[in-house]
Amino acid sequence: MRLHENTSPLENNTWLLGVIAFISMCILWWGLVEFYDINEKVFPGPVAVFESFWLLLLDGSLLKHTVASLYRVTVGFYLAAALGIPLGIFIGRVTLARNLLNPIIQFLRPISPLAWIPLAMLWFGIGDNPAIFLIFLACFFPLVVSTTIAVVSINKVYFQVASNFNFNHTEHLFKIIIPAIIPDLVTALRLTVSIAWLVVVAAEMIAVQSGLGFLILDSRNALRMDYVMVGMIVIGMIGLLLDFVVKQLGNGKSSVWKEVT
Repeated sequence: MRLHENTSPLENNTWLLGVIAFISMCILWWGLVEFYDINEKVFPGPVAVFESFWLLLLDGSLLKHTVASLYRVTVGFYLAAALGIPLGIFIGRVTLARNLLNPIIQFLRPISPLAWIPLAMLWFGIGDNPAIFLIFLACFFPLVVSTTIAVVSINKVYFQVASNFNFNHTEHLFKIIIPAIIPDLVTALRLTVSIAWLVVVAAEMIAVQSGLGFLILDSRNALRMDYVMVGMIVIGMIGLLLDFVVKQLGNGKSSVWKEVT
């Protein structure tokens, strides 16, 4: 006899629960500012932040900063994925490469991207390139390590069966390795997208005049905490959206690979 869990319709509606959580957070935020008489120049309430959000949206500056940050994060993230995932597969499959490269990767991985700021400015000058480089570094090493672990964890029986069928290297890659690592890879991509948005504020400290990170730092210098919180909220919203997109792409890729293989 199969036991069924008693779940309410509300528990199954994740979107509704998320909306309720955000509304509850805004009410709590408003209550703290309203009833504890906190100076809005120090901690602005949701009404003031929404008004500032609307003003920045109308004058086009919010869109300009958002597009600039999206460009830097997208380029840095794609470069990290394009180089880190193939390298991780290579290291995971070739023992000699793993023994040679893994110590170097483990040495460089803990170094904060912020520590690279002086070198990034020296190597790439000012503008988008040093910011893209820092975002690339923040995403590259986690992707390499996650991909390597996923490849090493593949059941060896699959490769033995593939050898019996005389699979070549391409068939090994597309029929065994990629389908097997997609779940772990999607998780790694979701984490690195979040890391990229964490780093964007620091990356845009480097001689750039646009981006959400620049908006936050410039607003801090002007003591416009409402603008600071607008930048923080937009970063969170975009991060949430990108996480959802990567998750959906991962689900789609998984079904495609199942059909192909």
